[in-house]
Amino acid sequence: MNNASALCCVVHLRKINSAGQTTIIFYLTRHMLTILTLFCCSWCSPMTNDSTPSLTQLNYTVERAPDWDSLFIRNSGWFGGDGIFTIPFNGIDTPHEGDSTLIVFSDTMAGDIRDGQLQPGFSMIHNSVAILKGREPLKENIHFYWNTDSHNAPATLFEPRTPAVGKTDYYWLGDGTTLNNNIYLFAYRIRNISDKDFGFEEVGNALLVLPAHSRPPYTAQRQLDTPFFLPADSTTGSGSFGAGIFVNTKAAGAPHPDGYVYVYGVKGLQKGVMVARVLPADMENFGRWRFWDGQRWVANIRQAAAITTRASNELSVTPLKDGRYALIFQVDAIGTAVGLRLGASPTGPFGPVIKIWECPEVKENKHFFVYNAKAHPHLSRPGELLISYNVNSFDFLHELPSSPQLYRPRFIRLILH
Repeated sequence: MNNASALCCVVHLRKINSAGQTTIIFYLTRHMLTILTLFCCSWCSPMTNDSTPSLTQLNYTVERAPDWDSLFIRNSGWFGGDGIFTIPFNGIDTPHEGDSTLIVFSDTMAGDIRDGQLQPGFSMIHNSVAILKGREPLKENIHFYWNTDSHNAPATLFEPRTPAVGKTDYYWLGDGTTLNNNIYLFAYRIRNISDKDFGFEEVGNALLVLPAHSRPPYTAQRQLDTPFFLPADSTTGSGSFGAGIFVNTKAAGAPHPDGYVYVYGVKGLQKGVMVARVLPADMENFGRWRFWDGQRWVANIRQAAAITTRASNELSVTPLKDGRYALIFQVDAIGTAVGLRLGASPTGPFGPVIKIWECPEVKENKHFFVYNAKAHPHLSRPGELLISYNVNSFDFLHELPSSPQLYRPRFIRLILH
């Protein structure tokens, strides 16, 4: 007799003879229920007693997001830029909860395209921004901003002006967030070291503070040199923080808030991901920042451990409804795939790379490459993650006149099931 039929017999016996055998029958019923429960659990469920969530399995589909692609297909003014971090002005970074959004770009192209050809007189500047009103990708609701020079030509919006700045340094922009009625925006201080297409290096890290309600050109901005750049040494490449920010607070809409701001960095040729955290009130108090060494939070940035590798210089960490965290990045920095790792917490551990999207642009031209994938939670629909990645060319200046749209961001939707 199997467990299920034995239990049925006991229950039936209790119905027909409940006067003198109540105690015995209750014991048998509990016993059989225990056996049956253990039997069913072991037979039906692949889970073990370990309550750690799966870091290897995710039910999803991915599709193009042509509405967001179209938003950045432009033939006059801004027509390309990389970076593309999105910062909700209201600080709420959950799906479909943003109001207006600050969009930040690093190297930016401005000019005119006619009949698919780039016209003479275009400009390349080192950073720019856009402001999108509302959450929908409508061209009438987005406006792009940069500075202008004495000839009214486009000029870089954020120019370095901290004590550590070299004469020819410029900023590429990292992630940012809205805290304490300010927008905090990371900026990487870059210096050209040769005339080649990739003849540059990072030499420092800054935090830009844009006061509440300020708008471009941000004349009231403050710039703070930070200690969050790690120069290369004999064993590892350089590293820097600002690659991604996750605000784990109730005010930001985090599902399991602990009150901290998590700031991610990337270091070395293996693109190891580091993480720091700080309370919102201490964002500018760099001595209060702590760095995860793999086991605990420490004050020494040099002890920051790589919580995973094979990431990209820009990335995102987003909480999922089931309690896991999605790290989105470009596999191996400039690999052909958008990657995802599932994490058990903002510090990991993180599971293996799940390649969620093979970027088709690399097949269009042997010189094209893709990089810096990341999610934009507040611009996403419920149950989805809107993800962008950048496209560039190893022969950029030669390819640009005939392929002027190559430098705009591309978008996909990760749909979670």
